[in-house]
This record gives sequence, C-alpha cells and structure tokens, in this order.
Amino acid sequence: MASFANQSGLDKDLSLKVACGFGGGFAGLGGACGAVTGAMIVIGLKYGMTRPDDEAAKEKTYRIVREFIKRFEQRHGASLCRELIKADISTPEGLQAARNKGLIATTCPAFVRSAVEIVQELLTA
Repeated sequence: MASFANQSGLDKDLSLKVACGFGGGFAGLGGACGAVTGAMIVIGLKYGMTRPDDEAAKEKTYRIVREFIKRFEQRHGASLCRELIKADISTPEGLQAARNKGLIATTCPAFVRSAVEIVQELLTA
C-alpha cells in the first residue's frame, strides 16, 4: 500500500498504519499474504464502489482483484502466507523456525515486489 500511497490519495504513514495488521497473513496467522491484501486495497481505492448500488464498480474491482491473484499465484504458486513461506507462523514454534531459517527476511520482499509490479501493470492497462 505504501508504494501507492500518493496515487491512492493517502499519506504514506497512514497507509503503513492501515496495512500494519496484514503482515504474516493477518497478524501472523498465516492467512492471505499481506502484500496481496495491500494490493487488493490499492485496487479498491482506484476502482471500488462508493454506493451500494454501484454494481459496475464492484464487478470491475472484483475482476481486477481476481486477475491480480491469478498473476501473483502464477509467479509464486500461492497467495497464502503459510504456503508462500512454507511455515506455520501462527504458532510460536513455527514463527521461531521461520525466523531461524530467515524465511521472512529472505522471501517476503520478493512477494512485495511482485505485488507492486502486478498492481502497476493492472492500473496502467
């Protein structure tokens, strides 16, 4: 989200705060990758609906989010944190093992880069 803060009309610090809980697949629970979730929010900020009856905006947003996830999963094989880093960081033992192996520091930056690249492609298409 922070990479697109200016384009999204958000302050960079605010976007970092908003996205803080996404890390580790929702606060370290291993769910959807935080980079994936942040990308969905950026897409929603650009195309999302503001009225409950704006089905066209909703469908456009869903279509672009689905394309994002398809491309991300083609590159990395998954979009869930625990599958991407091949560790269950929702447990203290799993988190410690991931840290000991350097999984978060060595794998997550590539996921963030990919998310940014894919969102840039989709927003300029």
